[in-house]
Amino acid sequence: MTATRHEEAVLASERRWSVRQGNSLALLREPPDACVDAVITDPPYSSGGAFRGDRMRSTSEKYVRTSTIAKRAGFSGDNRDQRGYLAWAALWSGECLRVAKPGAPICVFSDWRQLPTTTDALQAGGWVWRGIVPWDKTEGCRPAMGRFSAQCEYVVWGSSGPMAAERGVGCLPGLVREFPNPSEKLHMAGKTPATMAPIVRICAPGGVILDPFLGGASTAIAALRGGHRIIGFEIDRDIAETARARLELEDLGLKPQDDPRQVGMFGTQEGGS
Repeated sequence: MTATRHEEAVLASERRWSVRQGNSLALLREPPDACVDAVITDPPYSSGGAFRGDRMRSTSEKYVRTSTIAKRAGFSGDNRDQRGYLAWAALWSGECLRVAKPGAPICVFSDWRQLPTTTDALQAGGWVWRGIVPWDKTEGCRPAMGRFSAQCEYVVWGSSGPMAAERGVGCLPGLVREFPNPSEKLHMAGKTPATMAPIVRICAPGGVILDPFLGGASTAIAALRGGHRIIGFEIDRDIAETARARLELEDLGLKPQDDPRQVGMFGTQEGGS
């Protein structure tokens, strides 16, 4: 199998981005070896509960508060138990290792429940685990009476073998502190471009980033704004179409509100005060 024309154009610097719709494990077999400069992604956590029965609930039940008034599409692949998640993540991270250049970084988001499993999966996939970057969503997120607030998620990061210190990226912060502004979220469980901006800096200047779980394209938008190129895969057809529309707007310098195709992703205000 070979990369698509759009992916080949991204690798040849003739296009800034490419979005493919389909299962990442299948699509990851198509690009050539050692062709991307970084893997940065936010996979489905399969979290939201201690047991498989909890995790089989819909994503809107698990991740959206009843008081939330912005309605966004649900997403697939978020129903694995702990052992299933480990095996699945090891498989796709191993495929990512094949397409990564020597020394390329990988950054994978996780919550606290899946953090130990994600660090294991990264190493099982053949990557060198190099650390964790907390994402502090600020004090207003997930308060809990009588206990610590779950206000942090985490970036597990590593590299494809040895990693040179002088990579043209400078010294990067070991913490991201960014409120997940709902008006900028492109996906029910997505990050914002502002959250992703300091993360994509790990990629070599002008390099190609692979995101096998593109979602609403927040990583892609941050990558483009940072001068990178990006190849993204997304399993859900509607979400992939919305991501393409969002990136087309980004190319034109327009906002999502300028395109009615974005309504399903950004949500409509229904009730509330």
